[in-house]
Amino acid sequence: MSGTLNNASLKTGRSFDLGKMNLQQLWVAYLTYPTILLYFALIIVSFGIAARYFAGWGPTLVAVVAVMAVYPLAWYLLHRYVLHGHLLYKNRWTASLWKRIHFDHHQDPHLLDVLFGAPVTTLPTIIAITGPIGYLIGGVGAAATAIGTGITITCIYEFFHCIQHLNYKPRAGWIQRMKARHVLHHFHDEDGNFGITSFVIDRMFGSYYVDAKARPRSPTVFNLGYDLQQAALYPWVMRCTGAPPRDRPDGARPEGKRA
Repeated sequence: MSGTLNNASLKTGRSFDLGKMNLQQLWVAYLTYPTILLYFALIIVSFGIAARYFAGWGPTLVAVVAVMAVYPLAWYLLHRYVLHGHLLYKNRWTASLWKRIHFDHHQDPHLLDVLFGAPVTTLPTIIAITGPIGYLIGGVGAAATAIGTGITITCIYEFFHCIQHLNYKPRAGWIQRMKARHVLHHFHDEDGNFGITSFVIDRMFGSYYVDAKARPRSPTVFNLGYDLQQAALYPWVMRCTGAPPRDRPDGARPEGKRA
């Protein structure tokens, strides 16, 4: 994909295919993406409130460190037990939510506009987790610091998440390893490697694996268990999609039929 086409996509709102983009094109897309711009604005607002109701350097630093410690665990639990759970798609009222927040991403892992979570779901979650932590540490000022820290970490997560689906080999070895583990989550077995920038929690919960030899390939890696049989029982996601769930992304070939 040329830079010209990507710039045109920014103007027209067409989706970006990370599998056809390079790092420079990603920076342009990321720094101009509406969700990211909203996050940047909210970070400024959060730290402005934190300055206005400054809790002191001690509580402020404790709030930052606390959020940095809690965030990976919160993300892991949400990713594994909510986003990869089946409860949301089995309810007609939450099926479209589940489709948007994670099913679409696994159906087409390279599509940028479903890689980012929708602010209407991500922001309340971030605030609900980080705000009380900060408030207990140092009142309104520390709560604002905690929320701003949570949104900042989300921006970092989202950028590295893009890197992991980008047509680009990182130079740094630690980013290469991070990307390799996440690629396994999307293309080999979705029931593992739930982390984005760190897999410490995966190691703690026994869901970490290093290569495709470690476990068999999952037949539900692209549909998260929402296959044709489940779609017949719980059709709401399929109705929202307008098509049956796929067991591989568009353009992928069945095993044994690759050139």
